[in-house]
Amino acid sequence: MTPRKRPLVEGMRNVSAFLSQPKSEEIASAQTTAISKVIPSPKQPRHYFNPAKLAQLASSIKEHGILEPLVVRPLPNGDYELVAGERRLRAAQELGLSEVPIVIKALSDREALQVTLLENLQREDLNPIEETEAVLELLTISLDLDKDAIVSLLNRANHAKNRNQSLENNVILQLKQVATILTNVGRFTPESFRANRLPLLNLSEDVLEILRQGKLEYTKARAIGRIGNQVQRKALLEEAIAKDLSLSEIKKKIVTLNTANQQEKEPLPSLKQQFDNTCNHIKKSKIWDNPKKKKKLERLMAELNALVTE
Repeated sequence: MTPRKRPLVEGMRNVSAFLSQPKSEEIASAQTTAISKVIPSPKQPRHYFNPAKLAQLASSIKEHGILEPLVVRPLPNGDYELVAGERRLRAAQELGLSEVPIVIKALSDREALQVTLLENLQREDLNPIEETEAVLELLTISLDLDKDAIVSLLNRANHAKNRNQSLENNVILQLKQVATILTNVGRFTPESFRANRLPLLNLSEDVLEILRQGKLEYTKARAIGRIGNQVQRKALLEEAIAKDLSLSEIKKKIVTLNTANQQEKEPLPSLKQQFDNTCNHIKKSKIWDNPKKKKKLERLMAELNALVTE
């Protein structure tokens, strides 16, 4: 029997509600601390921070201050681990602030990671790769399975559905957990995540980097990622970004590239084979009914006869 999983922490269905405590409680728990005492989470799902947006945030903080405190949890050495608010922390560091407002939450490692992941997933500017990795990480800690097992679970469900096969009860329960978590995230169903997002993690590094920087939609990146030739792939990536190509335009260019590549791979027939093909084509043609073409053929035949009798 599959052991019962630990439920999500309170407020996990609405992280903003969990992070925004009632005013009286917030005032009592809110305080400031030295910025050097706030340590970023090693499990932060966001790896790319848009410099322009970070600069805008820094400008806003400079004018209005940090309006929403950072959410942290206490560490044994007296420092605090950041749970939510890394963009605010980075902007404050850029401004050279010495202190930041914080709200302290007593969270376990598991709870802190769940809140960090969900808080980031509810942000609009999380890029597709970071979002996919964050969802996968959230599923692993919620179901106590590793990432390969999660991927296998989703593929197994799809396989069973396509073949109209039944699944074991424990697998059905795990899939229900997955569906519930994805519903809370508000982005995917298990099938849409399996079909549309997991393949992104198999893309080549050059395509992944473009996605991490938010320069191209993931549907376009997936299409370009299927190009095996690195030089051609890079060239189309750059063109798609520079010209803002639509997905249909990208697909047309890929078809053209594939056709050209295929033609390069196909060897030309031998001279003898070309001669045989031409003769067969002449026999089936209507050249015999055209006096002008017939005369040209007679001259060519005479030249060929002279060539082979030399």
